[in-house]
Amino acid sequence: MFEPARKSATYADLEAVPPHLVAEILHGALFTHPRPVPKHAVAANVLGHELTGPYQRSRGGPGGWIFMVEPELHLGPHVVVPDLAAWRRERLPALPDTAFIEVVPDWVCEILSPSTEAVDRGRKLQIYATYGLAHIWLLNPDTQVLETYELRDDKWLLLDTFSGAVDVAAAPFAAVPFPLAALWPFDEQQPETTNE
Repeated sequence: MFEPARKSATYADLEAVPPHLVAEILHGALFTHPRPVPKHAVAANVLGHELTGPYQRSRGGPGGWIFMVEPELHLGPHVVVPDLAAWRRERLPALPDTAFIEVVPDWVCEILSPSTEAVDRGRKLQIYATYGLAHIWLLNPDTQVLETYELRDDKWLLLDTFSGAVDVAAAPFAAVPFPLAALWPFDEQQPETTNE
């Protein structure tokens, strides 16, 4: 018995997805997931803040980068939406007029959640490798672990894993370390207040 061929998802399918969902087309299939939970959103925001100061705005760092939150990337037939992405300015000297970007980033960070981890570690890593993305970070706010990878010989090489109260200095952003614990601000001990 033959199974009918599945029709590849189109951009029209992606546009029909309700706005409260993130939609991607990976290997011809439409994937959707809910917007990030607050813990995920806070970690993404703080990580972006830690990196844009020294690497985009040259505040205490080398500058030369441009960062974006949830950009829509068109990589061949794939439509991918990483949580954070960055390009060296010489590779993205101006922003496109389109709602999407076709220039492969130099770095992305995928923030893992139970609903996205399998796709982030599977299909999306394959796509990023195929299109020559140089660096990817996988950040898990639930376990408070950051994994950093570099593409070598078309394969992802795990460079380092960070957890606990450590400073992160990892390629391609090793020049200016930042505290991993800053990504979890609600886990910090709050000073006790007294009513006197």
